[in-house]
Amino acid sequence: SILKEPERSAKIGIKPPQGLLLYGPPGTGKTLLAQAIAKELDANFFSASGSAFNEMFVGVGASRVRSLFQNARKQKPAVIFIDEVDALAGRRKPQGGEEAEKTLTELLVQLDGGHSNDGILFVAATNRKDMLDEAFLRPGRIDFSFQVPLPDTKGRREIIDIHAKGKQLAADVADSLDELAESTSGFSGADLSSLFETASRHALRN
Repeated sequence: SILKEPERSAKIGIKPPQGLLLYGPPGTGKTLLAQAIAKELDANFFSASGSAFNEMFVGVGASRVRSLFQNARKQKPAVIFIDEVDALAGRRKPQGGEEAEKTLTELLVQLDGGHSNDGILFVAATNRKDMLDEAFLRPGRIDFSFQVPLPDTKGRREIIDIHAKGKQLAADVADSLDELAESTSGFSGADLSSLFETASRHALRN
């Protein structure tokens, strides 16, 4: 509600968060969550991968970061989503590449360097929170970090329901979806999606 009703929050002195970090294993739906946040806020969605900013050419990575934020500022409200952010905001090394450092510095400046980011929410996702630079993680840039874990049995059952929709299931399979949820411990949402796609392909082939 802080994000959806900023005026209401402002009345009691609460500022909306500038940035969120979603971290957890691959395939747990971090990108889908970011898209859902944008939809809930009725905001434009700008998406990029951290590796898209890694360039050998001087200034190109920093220029891409700048362009991403400039485009979002022109189309507020906006959600800027960077997946695999560790490729862009990894902890700086003493002998780090100068170009990678310039790109990270530009991201830090765009997030909290005197720019007006009202109406913009920055969302980053990573599998490796421990790899991120401390300057990137500080409040004012990343205000909240949320772990997105592998789904539990109830979560897997709900994901299975989504993927079972529109599929022709054999009667014994349709009756044992609870067992399937219990027996797929450790599966991510992406793993369950792949399971149903593979089963569908086998059914076609047979």
